[in-house]
Amino acid sequence: MLSETEPIVLPLARVAGGESYRAEVAARREGIAFDRAELSQILSVYGRMVASGEWRDYAIDMLKEKAVFSIFRRSSEMPLYRIEKTPKLARRQGAYSVVAATGLILKRGHDLSRVLRALDKGLRVVT
Repeated sequence: MLSETEPIVLPLARVAGGESYRAEVAARREGIAFDRAELSQILSVYGRMVASGEWRDYAIDMLKEKAVFSIFRRSSEMPLYRIEKTPKLARRQGAYSVVAATGLILKRGHDLSRVLRALDKGLRVVT
C-alpha cells in the first residue's frame, strides 16, 4: 500500500503497449499537478536557495488528492520543506501550503506567491 507522499513508480519490465501499463499511465494522469505558472514561482524561489547553497535537490509528486514539491538539502535525506497544492482545501484555508520537515504547516493560503514568502524570510535549518 502506498502512502500519500510516495510517488507512483512504473516498473521497467512493463511493455509500453500492455494493458496494465496503460491503466497505470491513466491513473497517473488523474493526479493533481502544478501548472506552468505555479512551477515558475516555485522554481524561482528554489533557484535562489540553490544559488545560496541551502538546497540541492527536489522531487515532484502528483497524487490523487494533492501535488507536492519536496525540497532536500541532500537527495538521501528527508525533505526540508514540502510545498503542497490541495485543491480540495481551496475554498477553506487555501489550496497552497508550506510544510516543514517536522510536519508543521509554516504558511497556508490562496495565493502561492504569498505562501512561498515563508521560505524567503530567512528560514534556516540548524544541523
